[in-house]
Amino acid sequence: MSRIDSSTIQHLMAGDETALSFIYDVHSEQVYQLAFRFLKDTAWSEEIVQDVFLKLWLNRQGLDDQGNMWLYLYVITKRLCLNKLREIRKSTALFEQLVRNIEAESKRSDEQLMAEELERHAQQLIARLPKQQQLIFKLSREDGLTHNEIAQKLGLSPNTVKNHMVQALKTLKSSLGQSGYTYLVAIVSSSLMAH
Repeated sequence: MSRIDSSTIQHLMAGDETALSFIYDVHSEQVYQLAFRFLKDTAWSEEIVQDVFLKLWLNRQGLDDQGNMWLYLYVITKRLCLNKLREIRKSTALFEQLVRNIEAESKRSDEQLMAEELERHAQQLIARLPKQQQLIFKLSREDGLTHNEIAQKLGLSPNTVKNHMVQALKTLKSSLGQSGYTYLVAIVSSSLMAH
């Protein structure tokens, strides 16, 4: 994270809008991420980002040019988020929206974790295939080459490539099935059969 230096803060304190734009470019994404951790809502988080930088501009003359800009923004963001949460709690509709957002976000995180775990598992299985099968599988799956292109590249007959692919698919299907990842088999199959 690049630290905003004292001369940028001095320019900001003097009313230089370029300095504000620079600080916005450096820190707006972090402010957004922090707000999103509290509010789980894109629109609310974007609103917080605007409010934080407006507050920074309005209170610029009271800044310490030796201070840590991110720390200052962090404190403002947190305070505004807590105010927003208090406002949300008072409204049934907003509170229900927050609960829905939290549920959706947690589902997204679960799905992402599952996808990462499946990818790791598939990579481990591919790594256990015989070298030639592994190479052919990767050329097909990762580089998107057809059987004929792989055959030319490796100096093999298209039929040999096809046999290796069928064998690799069989091995992966049975390993994935045994590991309880049966629904991944369909994905692996379709990616292979596309060639």
